Amino acid sequence: MSNLNLNKWQISRRQMLRGLGACISLPFLDAMATLPAPSKPKRSVFLYIPNGVNTLTWQIEKAGADFEFTKPLASLERHRADITPISGLHHPMVIGKHHNCERVWLTGANVPGDGGAFRNTVSADQLMAEVQGNATRFSSLEMAIEGTSLAWSKDGIQIPAERNTQQIFNVLFGVEKDSKETIRRRLSRRGSILDIVADDAKRVNNKLGSEDRSKLDEYLTAVRQVEERTRRADEWLNVPKPAVSAAEAASLQRKLSMAEAGQYYRLFYDLMVMALRTDSTRVITCGIGSEGSTSGIPEIGILQTRHGLSHHNGDPEQLRRLTETDTFLIGQLSYFLDQLKAHKEGDTPLLDTTQVLWGSGMAYGHSHGNANLPTILAGGKALGYKHGTHVDFNLPKIAKYDVTNAQEHYKICSRPVDGDARLSNLLLTMLQRADVKVDNFQDSVGPLSQIVA
Repeated sequence: MSNLNLNKWQISRRQMLRGLGACISLPFLDAMATLPAPSKPKRSVFLYIPNGVNTLTWQIEKAGADFEFTKPLASLERHRADITPISGLHHPMVIGKHHNCERVWLTGANVPGDGGAFRNTVSADQLMAEVQGNATRFSSLEMAIEGTSLAWSKDGIQIPAERNTQQIFNVLFGVEKDSKETIRRRLSRRGSILDIVADDAKRVNNKLGSEDRSKLDEYLTAVRQVEERTRRADEWLNVPKPAVSAAEAASLQRKLSMAEAGQYYRLFYDLMVMALRTDSTRVITCGIGSEGSTSGIPEIGILQTRHGLSHHNGDPEQLRRLTETDTFLIGQLSYFLDQLKAHKEGDTPLLDTTQVLWGSGMAYGHSHGNANLPTILAGGKALGYKHGTHVDFNLPKIAKYDVTNAQEHYKICSRPVDGDARLSNLLLTMLQRADVKVDNFQDSVGPLSQIVA
């Protein structure tokens, strides 16, 4: 039999078997349930901003419960009891390597100093998705207002993020145009093609050089990701998507752009809240911008990109504008927390079952300083967090901040003050709060006892 005829036979046989499987089946038994039983939700949201902040106006100068919010953080005052600003964290293997900060924010992986290609490691959100995602239609939701995805698989392959808000709505809540039978046939065909691709790849793998084998491995990882999503889509095909009211649907399907940045950001946040409210997913990542290029914010009179503003060279006007954009971004975070508080499961606010991490992989953008990362943890009281204090890993060693001396302050944003104050410690804490059974994550030295009850 020729290879061409063999392939045709394989496709025909697989489609036939899959078709029979769809048509002939046993009656549904409890022991055969494919969808896991509902579990108590423990939700996680990760929000990334690029290029750091204006650390001179950002830095909270006092630790403990009686700290004062700085100007950019002022809108968080109403959430004081539900947030913890954290100073002094860093990723040890990324210090001095300013490229790819957004790519390793949730992984802490080692990166080349020249910004070249590298193999990432698994991101914390995907470990959570393996545990908390078993009971939801989507194990995780990857979004990006601008920029790329924050999520990386166990094989170190980036999971694509969706930037189109209407597409996000359709995936979560849209009515399928095709019948379930048509969709199932389409999923079956996709599965057949993926099987053939995997079989062909195995046959040629041993004939390839190391570089080509690495490329093929990345490709096969992407194939496996599609296989998993195909499997989940088939499992959930008989489960109706959550219904949203006509008013909510109209609001969530508005066509907006960065020209009206405030409404545009809030639309993304509203979609996140609705996804969490309906338990469509329990793990969300959202890139708020790209390190290399993020739009200006016309509605507050700033047309420059955030990357351009971060390279301010000490210019007072540029620094003022950077502070204004910091303030704007925190205002959007405050709105998100408002919405999570407003919606309840029984008597429990959604915020209490949702841990939210907001931050950047860079602190001082002008010289690409990536120590003392701007970091805010919010929510998750039902997961065991205690909030209301500024946790500071710098002050025990430096005694006080002097933000009036820019050069001195910038030093702590370029080199860690406390080598053990690692962002991976916080990610480890969040993993454990989400029931992921791990004792360490990347280069962590232990969970943060300061933030758990």
